[in-house]
Amino acid sequence: MRLKNKVVVITGGAQGFGAGIAECLTDEGAAVAVADLKGGIITDVTKERDVEQLCDTVMERYGRLDMFISNAGILKAGGLNEMSVEDFELVTKVNYKAFFLCAKAAARVMKEQREEHPERTFDIIQINSKSGLEGSNKNFAYAGSKFGGIGLVQSFALELAEYGIKVNAICPGNYYDGPLWSDPENGLFVQYLRAGKVPGAKTVADIKAFYEAKTPIKRGCVPLDVARAIMYCAEQQYETGQAIPVTGGQVMIR
Repeated sequence: MRLKNKVVVITGGAQGFGAGIAECLTDEGAAVAVADLKGGIITDVTKERDVEQLCDTVMERYGRLDMFISNAGILKAGGLNEMSVEDFELVTKVNYKAFFLCAKAAARVMKEQREEHPERTFDIIQINSKSGLEGSNKNFAYAGSKFGGIGLVQSFALELAEYGIKVNAICPGNYYDGPLWSDPENGLFVQYLRAGKVPGAKTVADIKAFYEAKTPIKRGCVPLDVARAIMYCAEQQYETGQAIPVTGGQVMIR
């Protein structure tokens, strides 16, 4: 019950990785408000009014907002010759612009709470990616949006520290069991196979084996791994503006 009495918002929390994280945080005692296009509080994170209404709804229902987790994201793989301007702009809109909108809306209500309860601290967390820590071949739209997200995290951390708001990013490794990777029509395994991202790969199984071999621990990331990093962010009081890797050693920062 490490998050007992905490109210947490997670975008993209109705499915896949986000749903797994939401379940882990609920198990730790948090009241989790799920925001998604497919369930929970219906929210389009690319629309400012939707995100503002999300935060207002949570305050009306729960009377507080302790942590906002910006998890909703999209990935379109492809090299320079394959990537359309429309797909590039969509990835940027969902992964980069939406985090700005979420941080802006969350900070507003957190500042209001801080005025009434100056002893309290708050967290804004972006679920980023290992692709925000290093470039990604034929996946530049996604990697660029995630690199940009870390720039926003660092800048927001500097601006919001005086209000007791910590801002950090968590950079997970690959979650192979969810639809992002495993969807048989549009999952990353299929996209990477089509794009020729892994030289010599002939099947989806070849792509999966290639990526599983990249980590010293020889497995993909799971929601509990990320939930533990989220709980660290919530409990500690001396770190902000950080990009925390949860990659099984695939990416080692220095």
